[in-house]
Formats: sequence, structure tokens, C-alpha cells
Amino acid sequence: MREAAGISYFNVQVEVPVQTVPHGASAIGIDLGLKDVAVCSDGSRLEATQPYRALEQKLGLAQRARQHKRVKAIHAKIKNRRKDALHQFSGRLVRQHAAIFVGNVSASQLAKTRMAKSVLDAGWSMLRTQLRYKAMAHGVVFEEIDEAYTTQACSCCGSISASSPKGRAGLGIREWVCMACGTRHDRDINAARNILALGHERLAGGIPRL
Repeated sequence: MREAAGISYFNVQVEVPVQTVPHGASAIGIDLGLKDVAVCSDGSRLEATQPYRALEQKLGLAQRARQHKRVKAIHAKIKNRRKDALHQFSGRLVRQHAAIFVGNVSASQLAKTRMAKSVLDAGWSMLRTQLRYKAMAHGVVFEEIDEAYTTQACSCCGSISASSPKGRAGLGIREWVCMACGTRHDRDINAARNILALGHERLAGGIPRL
């Protein structure tokens, strides 16, 4: 395989036995987003402003100067830094937890909107792919969960109140208070906790939810 920057790779596929290694006993839910690439139900985050962002200014300068080889090299470096950040994050989660549940937000659909650049930069599909194969290799449960209403519903009482963020129009609401039980929520942590609860429901039921 040869990348645009001129770097060549040789891939060899081999079959090896799955080796289960020790991992944590807890479960975690993950909400994927743009302000933060991923927010977990325990409050941990993978911020969107990773080190590769520092290369964007250099990329812009190279593009305006039409330095095509330089542009390709910077794109390759950005790609590698993004992949490394996702690998470190996904690897830590798999080592620490016995079950991982992640929202099924569609990158392909949002890539058709004005948020396309941020969506593609986030690398949601790559993160889910890494979590899936690492979980399989380490004997960790991995499930993608229907994230419908997980942002709107209160993770404490389950109600959807008038104060909760609604759809894309509510993207600017980062914190809100449930009018039913009075709990103050961080938008993304609340969604991740709802995803975690839905994941537990799926495991308890034993039947995938469509």
C-alpha cells in the first residue's frame, strides 16, 4: 500500500489465537461528539483539540503556497497523530473495563451537513473499529447502542423535560437542569450514562435491540 505522501507499507495477514488478558470488571458508556470526540459515563474525555490540530496552520500555509509534496506530508502526519490518539484512548478503555457501549451516531449522515469537517476530523468510525477489534481480542463485551433521546432524557429519572437539549438546535446547550428531578447535567456525560444504561438493558435481555 502506498500513501499519498509517498510512504509505502507492506501488510501481511496472519491468524493467531485469541489471548484473553486481565481487564477491569466495570462497564462504561461512550457518547461521541464534536466538542469532544468521546465523552465517557465516568466523566473521562477524548478532546477534539489533540496535538495534530497544531499542524493545521502549517497545512494552510503549504496549501496557499501550492507546496503539494509538503501538503501530502502534513496530511499524513495529521492522520498518524489522530490514529495514535484514538489508539491510546481505545486501548485504555479496553484494559479498564469488561463491557463497552458506544452510541451509533452516523458519521456518514453528519458528513453531509455543514459540520462535515469536524465530523471527519473526529474519527468516530475509526474509534469504534478500534474498540470493536480490541474488545474482541481481550474478551471484552462491545456493543453499539441506539442513541436516540440519550441526550434529552435525564439519566437519573428518565424524563424528557422542556429544559433538555433538543437535536442539532440544542448543540449549544452544554449543561441543563432536569425540571422533573432537579438534577444538573453535563450534556455529554448524561448521554453517555444513558448509553451505559441501555447497554446494561441489552445484556440483561439477551436480545439485540433493533
